Amino acid sequence: MSNTKKSVRALAEGAVMVALSIALSYLKIPIGLAFGGFGGSIDLVMVPLIVYAVRWGCGWGMLAGLAFGTLKYFFAKGFAVNWVSIIFDYSVAYAFVGLAGLFKRKYNLLPFAALVGCLGRFVIHFISGITVYAQYMPEEFMGISHMTPPLYSLLYNGTYMLPNTIIAVIVCALLIPVMKQVDKQG
Repeated sequence: MSNTKKSVRALAEGAVMVALSIALSYLKIPIGLAFGGFGGSIDLVMVPLIVYAVRWGCGWGMLAGLAFGTLKYFFAKGFAVNWVSIIFDYSVAYAFVGLAGLFKRKYNLLPFAALVGCLGRFVIHFISGITVYAQYMPEEFMGISHMTPPLYSLLYNGTYMLPNTIIAVIVCALLIPVMKQVDKQG
């Protein structure tokens, strides 16, 4: 297959995976608000992005994540306190899910790739929490008072990122045989 055909195919598959992630973003369990925060939910949006990144590599995966994150803010009722939080919590955070592409075409490592992509997203949310959201930190959070911004960010983002990571790793493990078959067919 020529480089042009590969690029067109990668772009087309990326568009499908971003669209699938957008559709999945409407099927969610809101969790961040339950802890007195601003947002965060449990959903499956990262799975198509992770699969795409592993299939096409880190660069394509990060571009798809960037596109998804930006679109998610505008089309899936995203929440932000300012433009910096839009960039961090949506565009950049989901771009970092594309780090799963470090395991390009290594489908046996798909669950580990999911772990890396989810960790990448968590790191960006954590940074956003200690910079952008520190000024909104409550006096008490999860029964802990006199909290520091890093601890607040760790706990708050952990409430939804840990379940999302576990789900993504499990679903990606179940997709290993499917992805091997897809790869054989082209």
